[in-house]
Amino acid sequence: MTTELLALASEAARGAGELLLKSFGGDREEISTKSSPTDLVSKADRDSERFLLDIIAAERPNDGILAEEGGRAESSTGYRWVIDPLDGTVNFLFRIPVWAVSLAVEDPDGGVVGVVYDPNRDEMFTAQRGEGAWLDGRRLTVSTRADLTTSLVGTGFAYEAMRRIAQARIAAEVLGKVRDIRRAGSAALDLCSVACGRLDGFFEAYTQPWDRAAGALIVAEAGGVVTEGPAPVGEGTTIVASNEILHDELRRLVLDN
Repeated sequence: MTTELLALASEAARGAGELLLKSFGGDREEISTKSSPTDLVSKADRDSERFLLDIIAAERPNDGILAEEGGRAESSTGYRWVIDPLDGTVNFLFRIPVWAVSLAVEDPDGGVVGVVYDPNRDEMFTAQRGEGAWLDGRRLTVSTRADLTTSLVGTGFAYEAMRRIAQARIAAEVLGKVRDIRRAGSAALDLCSVACGRLDGFFEAYTQPWDRAAGALIVAEAGGVVTEGPAPVGEGTTIVASNEILHDELRRLVLDN
């Protein structure tokens, strides 16, 4: 069953990515805001989600749905799809080619399948629970770096000012303890970068399930460790991902500040 789910998720993600590429770099159509003036959603997000929901419904009409732009359905099969139709919307709208389509399938025990497709690089990251993580047929493993001071770490920031301020304080603390920090603008791709060793670690507060579901499974199946904890201010989920050697030290820096 998981092989069939992975095949469907991969097909859907590639199709949505091709759809998004057709409008990438074009006119900025029907842009609106969500939680704050900097939290943008576009026609491209909605069109991609509609495409994904239609292809999943055609093959798996009784599965549950949790999608960023509002798609919701209860499950009668025990499976739920967690969907980010365009992770990195701000990058997309500013014509920065760092964005992805992210799909995960969960059962009551957690992630079963994870797929993150980067159309700009034509890279397909995939994972099945217990079967490892892969990039276009190549098995992935997280970095083996053992020293946090020489580690390259990714992060991201929320859209609301007070949350950004709290995140910046933690980022400043981490910055003094690592080689450097990168902020790409797509949590899904950052997690995949941890899985394939392009980053040694990643942390971000105020993530939503669709931001992290697929990428977290891909990291775990690549031999990494993923921890979730509270946000620094108010409600929200912080995610910390890295290899096993670095994890406790990075987790303490992020979650104990």
